[in-house]
Amino acid sequence: MAPPKNSKNKDSNDAEEGRLVWNHSTHIPGLIPVLKRLVLRPGIETVTPGEIKRVRGHAPKLKIRVSVPILGGFKLIARKGKTVQEVFVLTKRDQASLEDDLAQVLSS
Repeated sequence: MAPPKNSKNKDSNDAEEGRLVWNHSTHIPGLIPVLKRLVLRPGIETVTPGEIKRVRGHAPKLKIRVSVPILGGFKLIARKGKTVQEVFVLTKRDQASLEDDLAQVLSS
């Protein structure tokens, strides 16, 4: 039986892109373009922005840091202004390489 006409045939050596999950209607300004670049990095499977909170401190420009390991990846903390947002990243990569990727996508 032939595959359906609209199916995509991928070779096993094709690079798979990660996916960005949109489960909240609001995000820190500038975060989504950075996350869109992050999901294009090899080894990044899923990126999910989480809860937004207000904090006392002030971060004039967007900063993202790796917080803690989670099952299958890492939790990131994104900060800009007086707002902080959790971001969950599912990846098989180690923390150091994820931090390198974050530095590169933030600077581009």
